[in-house]
Amino acid sequence: MSNTFKTVARFTYSSEAQIIKGRLESEGIKVFLFDNFTIDTDPLVSNAIGGVKLRVLSHQVEEAEIILKSISKYSSDNDGNFIKCPNCNSEKIELFSTIKDAKSFFTFIFGTLFSGLPFYTRHQYKCKNCKTEFPLK
Repeated sequence: MSNTFKTVARFTYSSEAQIIKGRLESEGIKVFLFDNFTIDTDPLVSNAIGGVKLRVLSHQVEEAEIILKSISKYSSDNDGNFIKCPNCNSEKIELFSTIKDAKSFFTFIFGTLFSGLPFYTRHQYKCKNCKTEFPLK
């Protein structure tokens, strides 16, 4: 049995990696996060150093990859049901922020100028299949 670790996933922020780490550990997989403290200290270097690396023991790689593939990356509603595209009825929907009106534009500019976070953003959903953008009703 080898005690070497292999990287199975990379994340921009450590909060994402912590969630997946908890899921893998609940399945009995030994997990180690690498570069998470560096990125927590300065999140702007995440892309430069390759993000937070999630590593597992080399003999548990296959089991970890199966679990990672089972975790959905698509949006669901408050009841846990996948959101469906109104155009093609696909369940491959992702959430994104948009600046399409004056209020969100000015709050974005204000936040950028004064080093704050935007107070107002609009969220839309986008279908991965047909590229339709729509709000959730």
